[in-house]
Amino acid sequence: MSSLSAYRAQWFSNVRGDLLSGLVVALALIPEAIAFSIIAGVDPKIGLYASFSIAVITAIAGGRPGMISAATAATAVLMVTLVRDHGLQYLLAATVLAGLIQIGMGMLKLGNLMRFVSRSVMTGFVNALAILIFIAQLPELIGVPMLTYILVAGGLAIIYLFPMLTRAIPSPLVCILVLTTLSLVLGFDVRTVGDMGELPSTLPVFLIPDIPLNLETLMIILPYSAAVAVVGLLESLMTAQIVDDLTDTPSDKNQECIGQGLANTVTGFMGGMAGCAMIGQSMINVKSGGRGRLSCFAAGVLLLFMIVVLGDLVSQIPMAALVAIMIMVSIGTFSWSSIKNLRTHPRSSSIVMIATVAVVVYTHNLAIGVLVGVLLSGIFFAWKIAQLFAVSSVLSENGRHRTYIVEGQLFFASSDDFMAAFNFKEVLDKVTIDVSRAHIWDISSVAALDMAVLKFRREGAEVEIVGLNEASETIVDRLAVHDKPGALDKLMAH
Repeated sequence: MSSLSAYRAQWFSNVRGDLLSGLVVALALIPEAIAFSIIAGVDPKIGLYASFSIAVITAIAGGRPGMISAATAATAVLMVTLVRDHGLQYLLAATVLAGLIQIGMGMLKLGNLMRFVSRSVMTGFVNALAILIFIAQLPELIGVPMLTYILVAGGLAIIYLFPMLTRAIPSPLVCILVLTTLSLVLGFDVRTVGDMGELPSTLPVFLIPDIPLNLETLMIILPYSAAVAVVGLLESLMTAQIVDDLTDTPSDKNQECIGQGLANTVTGFMGGMAGCAMIGQSMINVKSGGRGRLSCFAAGVLLLFMIVVLGDLVSQIPMAALVAIMIMVSIGTFSWSSIKNLRTHPRSSSIVMIATVAVVVYTHNLAIGVLVGVLLSGIFFAWKIAQLFAVSSVLSENGRHRTYIVEGQLFFASSDDFMAAFNFKEVLDKVTIDVSRAHIWDISSVAALDMAVLKFRREGAEVEIVGLNEASETIVDRLAVHDKPGALDKLMAH
């Protein structure tokens, strides 16, 4: 009952704010959905239907209230060659399969892997996305009449100054209304939403992709579906984390995986392309007062209503108004404090952040950038832990017994230091390796321990290992070979 009450609260605790922000998001979704359709090489209605379907279903079944999901550039670019080589029906089938893969990933609780994405990678992801959002507006700002710049500047002035008068109405919505009214009344000759492509005039209908149901078809669409599933979930889960931080509320990452999967599966059967969470639109939603599931649901429903019923009016919105909103989103998304923090944060963290930004901006692929950032984070972490490793020794009074004291984490990155700490040429009767202040983690460290023991035995010394904690003892008992018959002979042979 408590979970049902919580779910109801996620819908109806902020009705006014969610409806208004949903309206703003719906308006901003139109040109983006059309643009992403063009990227994928399909008709604009494919992206618009997808944005409606994905927004509504993720609002119901997703795990992050207040987050906006729709057709996106990240998934559109992955479908380009599939559409070119095989056509629209294969794109729809690939969308269905991508959704099923995402549902499976959610049921396997792969959303928990987000814990391995460091704060530096998150910051790099956010900054790169802000740069990409701004770059995406450049076609609307280059080679256009002076009037466009004036409208964009006026739109930005409204967005940033109107909240000083009142916050009852989202300033991006005021920007759209004012600039559209001025454009219609004064007859401005500027690009409008209608210039981006023809808006659909009918509701989406259920259909089954018209493809041969055989293994060959599966092998064609599977690589695209797998890529869309992974990239879509990666962008969705990182966006969810950012909305978590902005709103100080938690999300269910595994439920979000399932919600995204359901959305894509159903969308494929409704004639739409694959999508995922949109950080830019989610930022618009949150900054416009959207917090609950109703905001995403309203965005989807209002989007469909506007393109089908109010299509003629919506097509008159000047692109300058939407460009001003996206510039505001870009400025608000960028973590400006991260530039100042470059001087104070650890150098490794700054390198990870900068590398993530650089790779994403260069490749225009968020997944590759994040993967590079996560790999660098892992390498720097392993290197740092390896520096906390040390080996000291004590020689007995008679000079025949040396005790080596190992401290720190013994794993693949510290194995070389471990071996370098021993003097195998010293003539001793007995060697004790005290690991009571150390932890043995992996097969590399066990192999190093084997090698040390066998080398001392080869020189005629008795070797004793003491102080193994329970976990270390378990892995040593399972993997070590220094007490097994023939181990010394094998070492001698090498």
